[in-house]
Amino acid sequence: MSDLLIGWDVGGAHLKRAVLGPDGALVSIHLAPCALWQGLDRLREAMATMPPVSGRSVVTMTGELVDLWPDRATGVIDIATELGGLLGPDTRIYAGRAGFVSLSEAHLNTADIASANWHATAAALAAIAGDGILADIGSTTTDLIPFAGSQLCFRGYSDAARLETGELVYTGAARTPVMALAQALPFRGRLVPLMAEYFATTADVHRLTGELPEGADLHPAADGGDKTCDASARRLLRMVGRDLGPSTMEEAKALAAAAAEVQMHRLHMALAQVSSAGGVAPDAPLIGAGVGRFLVGRLAQRTGRPYRHAGLLLAGDTRLAGLAADCAPAVAVARLAFN
Repeated sequence: MSDLLIGWDVGGAHLKRAVLGPDGALVSIHLAPCALWQGLDRLREAMATMPPVSGRSVVTMTGELVDLWPDRATGVIDIATELGGLLGPDTRIYAGRAGFVSLSEAHLNTADIASANWHATAAALAAIAGDGILADIGSTTTDLIPFAGSQLCFRGYSDAARLETGELVYTGAARTPVMALAQALPFRGRLVPLMAEYFATTADVHRLTGELPEGADLHPAADGGDKTCDASARRLLRMVGRDLGPSTMEEAKALAAAAAEVQMHRLHMALAQVSSAGGVAPDAPLIGAGVGRFLVGRLAQRTGRPYRHAGLLLAGDTRLAGLAADCAPAVAVARLAFN
């Protein structure tokens, strides 16, 4: 058996893998789209795109949330069963506050396993940084998790509770439909109601503002079309009933800037809610993770907090820091298992 330790984050939209060597050094990180709502075969296909590696696997997940299953518990059990066939029976699953459990114990710990990847990332960073607020902005969601004295200070554990506490915000850098950002946006001197249609996403918004990182937008565009500024402008202008041509690229970019500001305001208010619960010092840093961490830097400036790069903390290697931040839960769960 190889001495490698392999951390997996099985999400509903992406599969992430981090490999640690025998000394705990980060060896490699891989990320693949995984539209799990389309079937468990997507998990097998995503794994097949990654270079083969053998070793002991540990897994965290959020994929149980997709509507492939009637409830989260069923999703946890089915994913655990599938992982046993793909990764071997010795695979262990991260159950958050309950620690690591075997595949055979998954059905007894579904509530702790479900969507616990945020807990893995925050726990690993708390052990390294001591004090701070994890701000993990992915393609779909945002996690805001405070910790102090190396102890997590979260108030909600389940998705439902975390939505109420502001620690889970359903907005991300790429996959969020623009219609979920606001009811209306300013255009040509009017506040124009947005069409309740899946015409454009935040990938289009941040592509037009020039901030979308390469590799952040791995799924098809809303219309299945190109991922260029012209295509994003066409999609975004549809949200206000306009077309590119009669409307200009400058107008599309202004619309994108307004949408980005609405998203930033929502993130700012969620952070204010989390911070107002106390337990973390006003000067504790924001620790940015996820493909949307460019937004965390801006959030840190707005709130007067220092900014720290989660990838630099987790990777211990500047060459892999970017990928480590993009795939923070996979790296974190491997680090937790190694330690």
